[in-house]
Amino acid sequence: MSNTAHREKLMQVLVGPHVSEKATALADGSNQVVFKVRTDATKGDIRQAVELLFEVKVERVSVARMPSKAKRFGTSSGKRAAWKKAYVRLAPGSDINFMGAE
Repeated sequence: MSNTAHREKLMQVLVGPHVSEKATALADGSNQVVFKVRTDATKGDIRQAVELLFEVKVERVSVARMPSKAKRFGTSSGKRAAWKKAYVRLAPGSDINFMGAE
């Protein structure tokens, strides 16, 4: 795989930040950021993508697979899609600010 193709793949690994009370507490307390990622992404891919996009040093990556949920809308039933989230621990001194304020 060429370098540009590899960079293109890494640009698509992160779907977006996952914002929740737990994610906010982790960001404040233990220098971790939570991302929603593609279901086929590996820990190595996630580490490289975060380091490439945000120019920070990643200390550790943990992933969790969130199963699909059965939902009903009146008489019709369906499923929400399964997804994957990554807990990214940043190295000391590194920070990602999503709000844009310095």
